[in-house]
Amino acid sequence: MDEVGAAIMSCWNPPTGVEKSAVTLSFSLKSDGSLVGPPQPTSIDVAGDEKVRQQFVAAAMDAVDRCTPVELSPGLAQGIGGNPFTMEFASSDKAQTLSPSN
Repeated sequence: MDEVGAAIMSCWNPPTGVEKSAVTLSFSLKSDGSLVGPPQPTSIDVAGDEKVRQQFVAAAMDAVDRCTPVELSPGLAQGIGGNPFTMEFASSDKAQTLSPSN
């Protein structure tokens, strides 16, 4: 799971000027590392108005889109197909997390 998180986080660029904010996305990957479907926000905690909120969520979704397909090790590729993940994308003053949803 660490390789998935590291790969996707390498594309995460939080909007400037937004602090104490995070969005959690749920998504699944195919065994080739591509997305099964678009990521879905499951939790949004963004400081700011609706425009800031939309920009923050869009930046998180863009990070997933830009960094997929993820290059997976053979062992991970065999077991990952279709399993849901949740991943938190946070402003630079917060920590990010990735975990299987199940």
